[in-house]
Parts: sequence; C-alpha cells; structure tokens
Amino acid sequence: MWVIIGFATAPWRHLTLYSNDIIWIPATILFAIGIWLYRVSSRGFSARQLGGIPELHTNSDQRLATHGIRSRIRHPVYLAHLLEMLAWSLGTGLAVCYLLTAFAILTGIFMIRAEEQELVKRFGEPYLRYQRAVPALIPRF
Repeated sequence: MWVIIGFATAPWRHLTLYSNDIIWIPATILFAIGIWLYRVSSRGFSARQLGGIPELHTNSDQRLATHGIRSRIRHPVYLAHLLEMLAWSLGTGLAVCYLLTAFAILTGIFMIRAEEQELVKRFGEPYLRYQRAVPALIPRF
C-alpha cells in the first residue's frame, strides 16, 4: 500500500504550501507527544498484541485494557499516528503530507468505527461502559 501511495503522490512530492524553519518547533512538540503516546500505549502489551494478532484467534485469552493511558483515551495508537502525520505536514509544509494526513483522518474514522463495533461484540456491556466513560481520541484532563 505504501509503495502504491508513494507512486501515486510522487508528482507532488516537491509541492510546498510554505517554507518556514520556525514551524519545526511545534512540529517537534507533536513528534515528541506522538512518540510518548507510542511508548505508553505499548506498556503491558506484546508486539503481537499491538499488531492485533490475538484478535485473529478466537480461542485466545483477551481482556479489555482500560488501564494506563487507556484510562484517558481509548485509541492512543491512532492518536499517536495522527500526531506524527500532523507533525510531518506542519514541519515540511508539503502538500502531499497534508493530503496523506487528510486521507489518514478519513480512513481512521472508518477504522475506529469498525474497531469499536468489533469491541462491543467481543466485550459487550463492559466495553459500552468504557466507551461512555473514556473519550476515543481527545483525552479529558
């Protein structure tokens, strides 16, 4: 998929909307927050779990994770991806980065909705309570 997207967007890879070195300061902050979210999201999870492998096996032991960062936000990895993409877009000013970020937002909406439906089926009422108590992407402080 990345190769296809790379070829499809290649004609616009040098098209910049702006160029400003100072904008790398907020971009770096977004990068740092994204990396931090990746780190705290992976605590207590194996690489297989983060990759969704256990979900492919119906007989595997699965527990609803509501601790750590997931007590503040249901989808921290999606948020980390979004922050990283926003950081690249903001920092580089490349039109293609903004286009890919918009595409990621649109597809992410569908992915999160599908994942939410699957989690409701898998965990039932406990997940519905969790869903009502914890926001999907924007944490409450």
